[in-house]
Amino acid sequence: MTTRSYDALVQTVPEQRAQQSLDVVVHFADDPTRVYQLTQWLPVVEQLAGAHAVGIVTRNAATAEIVRGRTHLPVLDVPEFPALVELYDRVDPKVALYCNNSMLNFQSLIRGRMLHVHINHGESDKQSMVSNNAKAYDRVFVAGDAAVERHAALLEFDGSKLVRIGRPQLDLRPEPVLEPSERRTVLYAPTWEGDAEYNDYTSVDVFGREIVEALLAVPGVRLVYKPHPKVSTSTTPAIRDAHRWILDRVARARADDPAGGHVAISEGDILAVFAGCDAMVTDVSSVGLDWLYLQTDKPMLITDRHHDPERLRADAPVSRCADVVDATTLPGLTELVAARLERDEYLLACTAMRQHYFGDLGVGESTTRFLGAVDELVALRDRLLGEDGPGGESDAVTA
Repeated sequence: MTTRSYDALVQTVPEQRAQQSLDVVVHFADDPTRVYQLTQWLPVVEQLAGAHAVGIVTRNAATAEIVRGRTHLPVLDVPEFPALVELYDRVDPKVALYCNNSMLNFQSLIRGRMLHVHINHGESDKQSMVSNNAKAYDRVFVAGDAAVERHAALLEFDGSKLVRIGRPQLDLRPEPVLEPSERRTVLYAPTWEGDAEYNDYTSVDVFGREIVEALLAVPGVRLVYKPHPKVSTSTTPAIRDAHRWILDRVARARADDPAGGHVAISEGDILAVFAGCDAMVTDVSSVGLDWLYLQTDKPMLITDRHHDPERLRADAPVSRCADVVDATTLPGLTELVAARLERDEYLLACTAMRQHYFGDLGVGESTTRFLGAVDELVALRDRLLGEDGPGGESDAVTA
């Protein structure tokens, strides 16, 4: 691959040629298999563009093509480091946002004339949510107290970098995708296997078949299967085979009982699925916490592939207000789900746990906090470089 200068690059993309300067860039370096991490932020940063010049910086041509189809914001694709440096010199961004910890983020972090903010792509209890990578950023936006407690485990981490903003994506209200049904609907929404064993929380390979059979056996229930996007592209044989089995089983259930409405959904926003569901079985992931925020009054069951209840309760506090699905409870899952659909014994506990993860923010307030926090950082950058004149406000950003 040859290196293209910024001048050559912008001759091919009109929206890039027209962009002279940017206040905020969202840097995303990964290929299309991870683009879901960015796309969930696009509606939020589009609101930010009402007050600031915002652009998306990608490092992969296929990713750039996908993103251009999903936003009106300028998308600047600079695969190689020299072109990234030229781009930043030209548009002189004030704040950079990062929704993951791609290794190529460090090429962007080199630039000292802008403030760097990690915004992540979800609120989750997975171990990958907290790492020493957080120390590289000037600020780390987090949802609430649970995330603050996770970061406290890092040695020599400066907690003043943390800014509580809630979860702006949960302010969005996507159009529901499920057909209305007289049946009660149970969602099975497993996560993927992660990049390493320590971060593997998926139930697909160990419990997936049994969970699906148990849910199909609940009287008067419609089953919806919506796995993490990377489950469907997994090359791990056990995950791939179990996923395919589940797809076949759902298809057979639909054919055997057309009125049941059983369905597998492989693409799209899972938040658009929530609205039509009455209960959910999921793994330790952001999906469970999104459900806790949006569907606090509806039951959730969380899987434990590690068969370690003490570890689960310690690492994933949300499991304290949910039934746990493991090898010991799996045989009675049909009866358990049926009982929870009639009466959720964890309702009060879920209400308290929601505040632990997200504070007392109402719908819309997370987005307001996000926009305000970025506003402060844009102004702070100008003050630090002496570009807003004397008499500026304090440089502190309240966590």
